[in-house]
Amino acid sequence: MATRDCHPLNKSNAHFASPKGPSLSDRLENYSTWIEARISNGYWPYARNLATPPEPTAKIAYTGRTAHKGINLAVQDYLALSTHPEIKEAAISATRDFGVHSAGSAMLLGNNPLSLQLEAALSDLLHLDHILLFPTGWAAGYGTVTGLIRDYDHIVMDQLAHACLQGGAAAATKNVHRYRHLDVAHAAEILGRIRSTDTQNAILVIAEGVYSMDSDSPDLAALHASCREFRATLLVDVAHDLGCLGDGTGQIGMQGMLGKVDIVMGAFSKTFASNGGFVATSDPRIKRYLQWFANPHTFSNALSPVQCAVVIKAISVIRSQEGETRRRGLLHASTFFRARLRQHGLETLGSPSAIVPVMLGKDAFAREASKAVADSGTFVNLVEFPAVGLGAARFRCQLMATHTDEQLVQAAQDIYDAVLSAGSKLNRRSDQTDAQISVLDG
Repeated sequence: MATRDCHPLNKSNAHFASPKGPSLSDRLENYSTWIEARISNGYWPYARNLATPPEPTAKIAYTGRTAHKGINLAVQDYLALSTHPEIKEAAISATRDFGVHSAGSAMLLGNNPLSLQLEAALSDLLHLDHILLFPTGWAAGYGTVTGLIRDYDHIVMDQLAHACLQGGAAAATKNVHRYRHLDVAHAAEILGRIRSTDTQNAILVIAEGVYSMDSDSPDLAALHASCREFRATLLVDVAHDLGCLGDGTGQIGMQGMLGKVDIVMGAFSKTFASNGGFVATSDPRIKRYLQWFANPHTFSNALSPVQCAVVIKAISVIRSQEGETRRRGLLHASTFFRARLRQHGLETLGSPSAIVPVMLGKDAFAREASKAVADSGTFVNLVEFPAVGLGAARFRCQLMATHTDEQLVQAAQDIYDAVLSAGSKLNRRSDQTDAQISVLDG
């Protein structure tokens, strides 16, 4: 058993965020010891190994533990397209025709006929003429912000914007202003304050279609109006809603903003069965500038022909009647699962989407519950600091269009049982250094 100082239920990543000492390696010793204690005691639900395709049931191995099969609520394959036969055939065909590697930056010789087809398909989907492809969604977000914004410019962003956007903002300028989550009035107030003293420099406003930790969405039309009033540019990250919500155009389409948002960026890794990212805009000047000044685009290899072919076929499915059927299945799964969790007295955040956040609270409680739910045979994602604030740990359950009601009933029961077990165990501990943890009320 670990000592009190490195007990796996004591401390959080926040305690190790600012290590000191002349040796970059030696100053990480305490953190390494703490992680090893978490692994050896079964409290490390990260860096898992998916031993089967990402389907509603899957075989998963946790670090230091034997793989076992269970209900899979931990992958990002929202419309269950990664195993779609037509998409697999598209990958095989692209391999035969073009090989498996782009073999160059998109600014040199990394493009191929499929990448050009993908740009056209995205342009048609989003009603925006100019598309730039990136090797990952992270690269698209970080590269766009750092490519466009200079140290004299301003960024006004939702405080819960994705880490790639937060990191890009920090790297681009010290003039970063964060507005309260979803609070458009607060964003407008900040914009007005900036323009009252600075009429010369640019302002980039950053929001998301669906926020992945809370499964909620902003009023995009109101944000857009504020941007127009104060001569700002609106960027919306659609990684978690494009393809899988509404008619396939996500919150932008659902809110009547298709073709109106200045810059749309997203990732292919959630709904489109591949890795990669993109930026879409109606302004050719933005695309041309980012080709040279968005370093992750300029200085990384382009998407492979296989990735391009997969996303092209995924877009085709998404825009078909089959895609509509799959989106209805996903929405049913989310609504049904949320209802079952609430029947157990569990708190879920946001609105129905592929993401169902289940609030837990203290990190120690969340780790205990995470261990218990994995032992039960349901796989979820534990989210703790720094991905969320201290004391705001949660399960992020990620649904697929092909999850059945029976699977979701069992998963909800497993999560509830794990929460009860965690509360009981922590209440029996004599050294509750995080805080006293209470079982669910009732």
